[in-house]
Amino acid sequence: MSLADLGLALRLVAAVPGLGGMRVSGAGPLAQAIEAALATALDGAPLRRVPSHADGAALAGGLDLAATLAAGRPVTTPGLIAATAGGVLVVPGAERLDPGAAALLAAALDEGKVRLLLFDEGEADAVPALTERLGLWLDLRGLVLGAGDAGLIEAPARLLIGAVPAKGAAIDAASTIEALAEATLALGIDSARAAQFALRAARGAAALVGRAGLDTGDLALAARLVLAPRATRLPQEASPPAPPPSEAPSDARELRAQPPQEMIVDAARAALPPDILARLAAGLARVRSARVGKGARQRAPRHGRPVGARAGLPGSARRLALIETLRAAAPWQRLRVAPAGRLAIRRDDLRVRRLKSRQEALTIVAVDASGSAALARLAEAKGAVELLLAQAYVKRAQVALIAFRGREAALLLPPTRSLARARRELAELPGGGGTPVAAGLTAARELAEGAARRGRTPYLVVLSDGRANVAVDGSPDRARAEEEALAAARALAEAGVASAFIDISPRPRPEGARLAAAMHARYLPLPRADAHAVHAALVR
Repeated sequence: MSLADLGLALRLVAAVPGLGGMRVSGAGPLAQAIEAALATALDGAPLRRVPSHADGAALAGGLDLAATLAAGRPVTTPGLIAATAGGVLVVPGAERLDPGAAALLAAALDEGKVRLLLFDEGEADAVPALTERLGLWLDLRGLVLGAGDAGLIEAPARLLIGAVPAKGAAIDAASTIEALAEATLALGIDSARAAQFALRAARGAAALVGRAGLDTGDLALAARLVLAPRATRLPQEASPPAPPPSEAPSDARELRAQPPQEMIVDAARAALPPDILARLAAGLARVRSARVGKGARQRAPRHGRPVGARAGLPGSARRLALIETLRAAAPWQRLRVAPAGRLAIRRDDLRVRRLKSRQEALTIVAVDASGSAALARLAEAKGAVELLLAQAYVKRAQVALIAFRGREAALLLPPTRSLARARRELAELPGGGGTPVAAGLTAARELAEGAARRGRTPYLVVLSDGRANVAVDGSPDRARAEEEALAAARALAEAGVASAFIDISPRPRPEGARLAAAMHARYLPLPRADAHAVHAALVR
């Protein structure tokens, strides 16, 4: 991502309402500069921020309680969506947005009422219902500012200076839509909106410089801003066509000779940073799975984050929501008899607070401590556990370690968030012997079910090659051991335990993939994994 593309993206958001807006990940100190530059590009159109605590009434409008009580009649006020009609709403911290508020914003996008500038930190997926409706996705985590760019924060309008699409060779407009559709398939994009957004972005880029037709520069920009961030696989390299012998090679002739869809795919491939390329090649990109150290949301009667109110009677575990109660009673005051200066509040008007909090998370690491590679595996597991525990206190999480070898599985580290205790108890771990996979998976399931009963969210990580050779009764029967391991894996899936299976054998074989499929687990073949690689795979 370059500053030139960032400036072009802001100009496109302001000029092309059909793009829906822009999602920005990892903006950091540039967030305020981006917001201010977009306000300049909008040239007077409204731009407003959505507070983190915004609810349905704040967005869609509702009863103005103070004005209603003063006037003695219902007085409504427009919400942020109506007040920003034709403009842009800025949504900071999108990954923490309330689902109800996200639904209202998604409906407003579908109706074309507003556009969104959505910021997220990239640590968690933002609301898919919103990001799917935003044409431009920008990831600024790899953006490096030079010495001459330091003034962008003080003078954000500089982002728009010189933001002009690169000029390319003219293309046939009739083949553009087909080329974009083929490019989305090559990049593994399963959304029909992506090609539509790319076409609108290309046409908008051409309109910025007064061109009626599209050229390769417009399509390359659309590929960088729309298609590349949505890619889920690495497209295959296409060999360039050989020029006719009678013609001397030139850049313009090569651009004309290359099919449009190949040019779009090449532009998207070039926009992918190296770490994303590695993840795409390994098949690890955009995996939807539970995250390590992140507990599930639950209703909390006494403590937690407010998420609205509901009708009900206050009690020992339910606190009165005073404002919502008054708002429910205010429209009916003219029909009720009450002493002068007082409100008539009835049982049906009472509202109580709704609170939600996150459960404490427990990451269970089950490591195969058998065979000649036991010492290496245990060292990797120990390092990964220490890295997880280093973040456990901040993320309200605990970590446990199970090792299986010989004839049984043992809980080597009970659930803890103490790094000092983990280092002390993990100093010397036994290794060697057979591989009782079924015993290890069963012990992990029992620990996970016990944690769930105590209100925790368990997440299981298995480090093994999956080649079971010891049955549950301790007999060295490979066939029965494999059947029991599959049965234990299916039991984990039935228990609903979110899990990942890391195959760290030098040459991954089908056994590990079969166990991961039976567990409904994320399968990660990491033959040369170390502690940092394991930790990175888990928190990705």
